[in-house]
Amino acid sequence: MIRKENLENIPALAENPIKNQIIEAFFDKRNQHGNEVGSFQEIGFEQFVMVMSHFRPPNLKTTKEEKQEMRKEKLRFLFNMHDTDGDGIITLQEYRKVVEELLSNSGAMDQDAAHEIADAAMLEVASTNVPQMSPEDHYEGITFQHFEQILKDLEMETRMFIRFLDVDTTTMHCGKATS
Repeated sequence: MIRKENLENIPALAENPIKNQIIEAFFDKRNQHGNEVGSFQEIGFEQFVMVMSHFRPPNLKTTKEEKQEMRKEKLRFLFNMHDTDGDGIITLQEYRKVVEELLSNSGAMDQDAAHEIADAAMLEVASTNVPQMSPEDHYEGITFQHFEQILKDLEMETRMFIRFLDVDTTTMHCGKATS
């Protein structure tokens, strides 16, 4: 079984500004291709592989329909990373947290500047997604449909994947160990 603290000890994640969201994504029940909401305390190998499957790249035989489905799965995975309360909406507070972690934790700017950037970006998203919104209206946040629309031109099928190129296959042993 894998617990969150096991993933927190991975050196490659140590400096990642969204380390917490990445780790949480492994334990988010929404990322297990089901309709459950909530979080696991620990996951098994199958659940770990299920989350990793979101990062598989398309191959030469992948059909257009399969690529579209892979894209939707990856978008849903990313959306779930930022919709931390699982209500189906990325709120300004959730968005601020992401921007803050990306910008202020990296030392690029302070927390107030990160909040201002998040607020301006959310206002831009609101004006794009709800063009007839008046100044008195309150924008609830980014729905999955809005999220898809915002990222419609981003080619992620071949970008959001993990390669295991650092594996030294000469030291791998399969089968019975010899002593």
